[in-house]
Amino acid sequence: MVKAMVASAQGGKLAPQEIELPALGDGDVEIDVTHCGICHSDLSMLNNDWGFSQYPLVPGHEAVGRVVDMGRAVTHLKKGDTVGLGWFSHSCMTCPQCMGGDHNLCPTGEMTMVGRPGGWAKKVRCGAEWAIPIPKGVEAKDAGPLFCGGLTVFNPILQFGVKPTDRVGVIGIGGLGHLALQFLNKWGCEVYAFSSSPGKTDEAKGMGAHHVVNSRDPEALRKLTGSMDFIISTVNVSLDWPAYLETLAPKGKLHVVGAVPEPMGIPVFPLLTGQRSVSGSPVGSPTTTSRMLEFCGRHGIKPITEHFPMSKANEALDHLKAGKARYRIVLDMDL
Repeated sequence: MVKAMVASAQGGKLAPQEIELPALGDGDVEIDVTHCGICHSDLSMLNNDWGFSQYPLVPGHEAVGRVVDMGRAVTHLKKGDTVGLGWFSHSCMTCPQCMGGDHNLCPTGEMTMVGRPGGWAKKVRCGAEWAIPIPKGVEAKDAGPLFCGGLTVFNPILQFGVKPTDRVGVIGIGGLGHLALQFLNKWGCEVYAFSSSPGKTDEAKGMGAHHVVNSRDPEALRKLTGSMDFIISTVNVSLDWPAYLETLAPKGKLHVVGAVPEPMGIPVFPLLTGQRSVSGSPVGSPTTTSRMLEFCGRHGIKPITEHFPMSKANEALDHLKAGKARYRIVLDMDL
């Protein structure tokens, strides 16, 4: 039994409780959690916004800690290794997706806090394939948000072959967007930040944006007509999608990683005439996670974080809900 922050019902407050972890399989590891990030997905799971939450619920899918136990089939890790765990906790390892290196697309993959306790606990268990070692140059205390927010925006850079010569836009300068700006700047791109908050201009440029565009100004968007090679949307609200399609160059892509709840109204004609496309993606594979962490260590990329004790998770969630997080929240273990 281990202590965890538990919500007993939909939308309920979290309270410290003793929980039982799932059995440790031959290919599993047990992680002694030292830090765990907070993401909007945790809030969505607490409120059952997506319809598959199970209660009692232990949130948390940006966990960092030390390996303290493992199954007999685990040979690439050892006790004491510092690792991180993101959205996924298990993959089948035999389907075409897993065999092709796309473990994050495994049709039977298990999610870290769906049907099993997440990372807001003293310990968490997972398949060893998803316990990713943290390399030198990446601080464990701030690494948690990289395993969800960071990976979510890094994955499409690799998947879609974004080039250093590309003009790339980022919609939304928040928990995901502030990391996307850093990645794309170090990737060598000409980086555009689309923001509805003019007060973030200097911050966005400090994070790597070469240009900051007022997303509430239709004329500012029109000036970019036909110029953008790739746009990553990190927001979870509906926007004027046709206006963003018009900013794309021929063969340009609008890529969505924010969980917009409403259907997107996409006109077909701009897609046909310019061979443009709209796409989406979830987090990334274990290999992509490792590459992202190495890239962060090499270029000094890290989340901008605020820290709360894990016992104050409710207060941290209120801070997030109020839109005050700058830019990611991390819970430090004190249970």
